[in-house]
Amino acid sequence: MSTAAKRPYRRGAPPPGTGYVPRATATANAPAPAADADAAKPRAPASKVPLRKPVFTTIDQLRPQTHGHTLSARVLSARTVLDKTSPHLGRTRVAECLVGDHTGTILVTARNDQIDLLKPDTTVIFRNAKIDMFKGTMRLAVDKWGRIEVTDAADFKVNEDNNMSLVEYELVDVAEEED
Repeated sequence: MSTAAKRPYRRGAPPPGTGYVPRATATANAPAPAADADAAKPRAPASKVPLRKPVFTTIDQLRPQTHGHTLSARVLSARTVLDKTSPHLGRTRVAECLVGDHTGTILVTARNDQIDLLKPDTTVIFRNAKIDMFKGTMRLAVDKWGRIEVTDAADFKVNEDNNMSLVEYELVDVAEEED
């Protein structure tokens, strides 16, 4: 199948109202850039937006399929689940770590370099963490957009009676009622 059938304006002018401007027209009206004069100038940052303070949450407030959590917890145990090498991906490691705070505990799925940070009896801060569902139970995970930081020892006692990863959830379809 030819791409000309999908985009009939490919070689001609774009259809009106598309927002496309031919390159020759866009560059003809723009001033010619100086060769190396602009590259040597330091650029002033755009209006500096102040960062907002993180809002720390607790483990008992976590809910399925939520994201963007920032919380502090102590690592209770770590167990390696997968440790294999492949010629394409290199070494892949996955571990399940039980972490907790004063409200409860939850399992964390740690991958590769995260495993080295989650050693038992260390206190860590999870930033931009998300809740993944695994076999109907919650797992805390930190992907490439999040961060795990090792911090000073916390002074709270971990509540091991409330394990949020032992609660099973079921996805239910809700039918809308017609009035």
